[in-house]
Amino acid sequence: MNTAKEKRTALVTGGSRGLGRAMAFELAAAGAHVAVNYFNRRDAAEQTCATIRQSGGHARAFPADVRDESEVARLVQEVNGAFGAVDILVVNATGSQPFFSIEEQTWQRCLDQLEFFVKSPLLLLKEVLPGMKRRGFGRVIQIGSEVFEMGNPRFANYVAAKGAQLGLTRSWARELAPTGITVNLVAPGWIPTERHADATQEELDNYARSVPMQRMGSEKDVARMVAFLASENAGFITGQKFSVNGGNTLS
Repeated sequence: MNTAKEKRTALVTGGSRGLGRAMAFELAAAGAHVAVNYFNRRDAAEQTCATIRQSGGHARAFPADVRDESEVARLVQEVNGAFGAVDILVVNATGSQPFFSIEEQTWQRCLDQLEFFVKSPLLLLKEVLPGMKRRGFGRVIQIGSEVFEMGNPRFANYVAAKGAQLGLTRSWARELAPTGITVNLVAPGWIPTERHADATQEELDNYARSVPMQRMGSEKDVARMVAFLASENAGFITGQKFSVNGGNTLS
């Protein structure tokens, strides 16, 4: 990220742990002021910020349920007050991801995922968009998943919501392209984080064997792609999906 002229402000939702924490670290290392959003893991968010500050970066933790319109408005207002208007929006927050057979699926279970991957991105973008348009600069980076291409069974509510998120990305990219705002989506493969603490070694090994590179990816692999898309160097890239999964999907 080129920060020689000015510091950028990055808001990372779900930034207290896992992929979000790695993204916060990488964006801070690139010179951004990082707003680390969290829902109920305050200690983890504060630790993430403390680690960034110990390395000479700038970060603060901000609580909010990013599915709630009033809380999103408050979140963005507080970030604006602390660091200045948001230049880089990383839409990463997610909820539980249970598996259900078709017989077990309900419309509410679909809505539960759509709230994270359609409603939340919309609320967040609408709050930061006026400032991005005024400055003629913005980076919107959605965190998707390879599951949309893989079509994982017993996961239709999540897979469908991730597909809808990609649709938002593409439509928003075309609409905002003339304004200097880019919109892209990073689609990781299975990256082991705290969320996957219950995964067995056999499950991890089976997945790794299916990946052309024959290994699991790391949080840093994803974070580096996010930091690149947030940079000045990615100014002519928009509406794209970037799979960070060792070649597990080829689209």
